[in-house]
Amino acid sequence: MGNRLSRDVVVIGAGIIGLCSAYYAAEKGFKVTVVDQNPEGADSCSTGNAGMIVPSHFVPLAAPGMVGMGLRMMLNPKSPFAFRIPPSAEQVAWSISFMRHANAKHVADSETILRDLNLTSRKLYECLAEDLGIGYQLVKRGLLMLCRKQETLDAEAHLAERAQQIGVGASIHDLDGLKKLDPDVTMDVIGGVLCEDDCHLTPQNLLAALRTKLKESGATFLFNEAVTAIEPKADKTEVKTKSGKTLSADQVVIAGGVFSKDLAQKLGLKLPMMAGKGYSMTLANPVETPQLCSLLIEARVAVTPMQNGVRFGGTMELGEPSNEINRNRVQGIIDSIPQYFPKFKPADFENQPVWFGFRPCSPDGLPYVGRITRHPNVIVATGHSMMGLSLGPVTGMLVAEILGNEALSLPIDQLNPNRYA
Repeated sequence: MGNRLSRDVVVIGAGIIGLCSAYYAAEKGFKVTVVDQNPEGADSCSTGNAGMIVPSHFVPLAAPGMVGMGLRMMLNPKSPFAFRIPPSAEQVAWSISFMRHANAKHVADSETILRDLNLTSRKLYECLAEDLGIGYQLVKRGLLMLCRKQETLDAEAHLAERAQQIGVGASIHDLDGLKKLDPDVTMDVIGGVLCEDDCHLTPQNLLAALRTKLKESGATFLFNEAVTAIEPKADKTEVKTKSGKTLSADQVVIAGGVFSKDLAQKLGLKLPMMAGKGYSMTLANPVETPQLCSLLIEARVAVTPMQNGVRFGGTMELGEPSNEINRNRVQGIIDSIPQYFPKFKPADFENQPVWFGFRPCSPDGLPYVGRITRHPNVIVATGHSMMGLSLGPVTGMLVAEILGNEALSLPIDQLNPNRYA
């Protein structure tokens, strides 16, 4: 990492976005302190996710058909989607904004920035993984979109054609073609799409390697320290913690996932965001281990081979963060897996620990990255929804460029955190 300059930066949040922001800031010579409310290595939205890097995901969450599909799914207690009932006033406002954005024009307006963010992040991952010493863990074999119904395959094929048009690798395959791509797993599907630019890794290994690298570079970590306030002063900005600590910084980065909105609100910034709760289970000794990661499209379940087993994850429970595990939703994930991979049985998942995390979801499906207009020494980096791990490096790079008042590598006006102010 580069020579350190006398510029103090406090990064709030030790998930993938916070750690990548700290990593690239340290590379540019900033003196970095990372503060997180959890113990070191604790579960967060970054640890138990599907570990996918997804240039294929150039369509935002707010897209045509999502509202209707969500309403239909709400009727099934085991479906991949849930909406906390009764909704809070904040949920209602978020939902109205989401509905306004769920249209073809918004998708067309968003695909370029999402494509560029993801493709840039993928390139950065190759360098990052090598620098961290986990390059061998970055599996660059693509992502399979597996379909059991013809109408679903047709829709995925349409997306694949659009991907090809905008420079994202994708190819359509029947079952025989899929078997050649991943011969180590038995599939019961009619076909699918190979997203050729996608990758996967083991997220908890990535986070541990980032923490180690940052410590070696001289970065400071404060764990078990919940930030209660950010107080911009004339020359410095003070960060207050629940235990009574006061940290002084030239600049502050808010990268605390869904919990960022409360800190932003105290600074007068409206940052609409809902927690999209997801679950995962990791089988250490699965009956089969696929070579490629996959999405079971109709079930909306992600499957990823990792260093510690095969991970299965899914569900989007929108609402305020809650530590309650919805067993019906978890069972829905378990029940869907044998429909695609018939060698797996629901009994395989008995007594398996269930992880959950809160994806920070903006109503337009785009992240928040940039300075707060009223407090320009404070930068926001959150709202990445299901693409937090995928967009970690590019977000960190952009945050470091913003910290240094440099020309940005990508135009990010659409990510302006003040857009709902």
